This record gives sequence, C-alpha cells and structure tokens, in this order.
Amino acid sequence: MVLCRMVAYHAGMVRAFVAIELSEEVKEGLRDAQEHLEGCSARLKMVDPALAHITLKFLGEVESERIEQVEEALRGVRGASYTLTVGGVEGSNRRRPRVVWCTVSDGGETARLAGAVENALEPLGFEREKRRFTPHITLARVREFDPSLLEAIEDLAGAQPGSCKVRAVALKKSTLTRTGPIYETLMEVPLSEE
Repeated sequence: MVLCRMVAYHAGMVRAFVAIELSEEVKEGLRDAQEHLEGCSARLKMVDPALAHITLKFLGEVESERIEQVEEALRGVRGASYTLTVGGVEGSNRRRPRVVWCTVSDGGETARLAGAVENALEPLGFEREKRRFTPHITLARVREFDPSLLEAIEDLAGAQPGSCKVRAVALKKSTLTRTGPIYETLMEVPLSEE
C-alpha cells in the first residue's frame, strides 16, 4: 500500500533544471578534449557532449503541477544575448580532482543570467544557491584517480573548445536511465538581441 503511494507520488514529479544550451561547434571541441583525457590512466565517466550545457539552477524534483508556475516565473527573466567562450580544462581539486570541467569566459554575463533566474524562482520557494556561481561545463567525473590525469588536465589548460552565442534560457526535464540522463526542453525564454 505504501509502495503504491510512493510510486504515484513520484510519477507526479519532474526532475528539472534551468540551463544554457551550447552550439555544435563547442560540443565538438568538448569531444576533442575528452579524447585527450581518455589517454590517461584514470577511470573517468565522460559526460556525453551531445548533452553538455551550462546549468544556471538545478531545481531537483518539482511537482508536475508546479512546472507551470516555474515557466511563468522564468518568462520574467530578462537579459541580452551574448557570446561566451569555452576555455581551458580544470579539475575540481589541483591534487586529486573528482570532476573535470571547462572554464567559461563571458564578461560575467552567465553569472548575471543565473542571478536573474535565482530572483525569478526564489518567490516560488526555490532556495538561493549559497555558493558563488561559476559557469563551467562538466567533461568527466573521476571514478578512480591516477596521477596521469593531472598531466592530461595540464595539457588542456590552454585549450579553447569554441565560442557560441547565448540566445535563450531553457527549462529542462531530466529523466535518469541506466544508460545516462535523457534531457527534454520544456520551454525556452529568448534573450533580447543586442
């Protein structure tokens, strides 16, 4: 009886996040960086470049009937389109990284956009992120560390996987499967053209 209730409750939940989509050029550059990382002896779980994005805010499990409220709040997010450049590769820790990502340079525009998303969603009860927002694109999670990973990261420190124009903010649904997440765009909020 309890199990049935849990399943019914879970069926009414949507795992959601707000993100910026990346261009195919950038995704191709991410693939190249991952190929270099694969040459090291660490055991890495690569993020599929086709799914790569910049998360502005992770919402977690949201009741499906509240998604409409989230969409309405996000429609109020304002900003101008801008260009971001994906930069070098870094680890979450200099000595023993658990995550490997690419840096993003954009003159602070993505952080401003993330702040606008926070402001829009806080009245709905979504708690503000306490850590300072730093845009990045996750390449891999480290399953088993090996010192050769540090050398591979250093080799890619000056890499530039590409640039792209940010024209919209997307509300995404994430469905977790055994083979990895499946993302679906629920809505997009266009940014004004410069």
